[in-house]
Amino acid sequence: MTQVLITGVGAVSGLGTGAEAMWRTLCAPPDSPPQRAPDPGARMPLPLIHLAPAEEGPEGRTTRLALTAAREAVADAGLDAAHRARSAVVMGTGGGNADLWERPLDPGRTDAPAFTVASLVAADLGAGGGATCVSNACSAGGFGLGIAADMIRSGEADVVVAGGAEAYSRVALGCFNRMRAVDPYACRPFHRDRVGTVFGEGAAVLVLESAGHARRRGARRPYATLAGCGWSCDAHHLTAPDPDGVQIRRAMTEALADAGAPAESVGCVVPHGTGTRLNDVVESEALGAVFGERLARLPLYSLKALIGHTAGAAGALGAVTAALVLDRGTVPPNVPLGADQDPKCPVHLPQDGPEPLMGRHVMVNAFAFGGNNVSLVLEGRTP
Repeated sequence: MTQVLITGVGAVSGLGTGAEAMWRTLCAPPDSPPQRAPDPGARMPLPLIHLAPAEEGPEGRTTRLALTAAREAVADAGLDAAHRARSAVVMGTGGGNADLWERPLDPGRTDAPAFTVASLVAADLGAGGGATCVSNACSAGGFGLGIAADMIRSGEADVVVAGGAEAYSRVALGCFNRMRAVDPYACRPFHRDRVGTVFGEGAAVLVLESAGHARRRGARRPYATLAGCGWSCDAHHLTAPDPDGVQIRRAMTEALADAGAPAESVGCVVPHGTGTRLNDVVESEALGAVFGERLARLPLYSLKALIGHTAGAAGALGAVTAALVLDRGTVPPNVPLGADQDPKCPVHLPQDGPEPLMGRHVMVNAFAFGGNNVSLVLEGRTP
């Protein structure tokens, strides 16, 4: 089977701009509470969000975040204009450029399509291999990476620039307020007092390419291999996960099978972990079913506790985190929970400091409304 290498990464989030800056902050997590959205139209009880630095430009805010991450990723991979011209682009986003259609109505202002993120990234990079936008809510970035890997495995593309991006949406945050699914303090995955999630802005992009193509062009040493992907849909409820977690387990086990990796080789999991009451319990139980008694000592890195729930970008930001964990051989410390971890979520969240990665694989989970589930398995380099 064709190996899908990760040869470049880029990221922007509430932690700042750049994958390296993100890694430094993950290793020394600050106390970074969410901010109030700077939007006078956000007339809701909890207009909380982790804002990301967005460059100025005529494009929608989500596209601008995506461009920042994509430009970093292709520069990191050393893709010149000729290689970019033959590459494809796949981007996941839940709300697209929501700011282009949520603004006050103005009869003199022309309508603007919201879901142009992938096409505008492709145009900016000069990518002529096609552009695809994936929009299945909070698993969009993860599904986008799976689609990109399939394109490379099938021979449809040698290089795919893939990831996810999401920016503030008044409608999305208002809906979560109406559902009473926003935590008034922070995004607190696996915390016994959690009552909801908190959104975050962000974008993450990875350069994926076949091992043969990377070798021919003399690419940099890869961060990791995107070795496996598993998709499932439980279709249980519009917003809630199926309490039995069967399809979540299926996504994880299929990703392991696709990677040819036994569960014992996984040294870290970047969970979906949104901080909502049911989601964290169902995911904990599903992880227990997949990893058995190892769950008590298998390190999880709870990314959303630091950057918030970045919706369509979440799976891609999780994948960049996993690639950096494999590249550095270290699992960063989690935002401290102390004695406040929910006993119904018996997962291992290292908090006292970094831990050495004890395994060749890292799993990334992204689960979305409508029961859209995706798990990715990344594999470290051969020594």
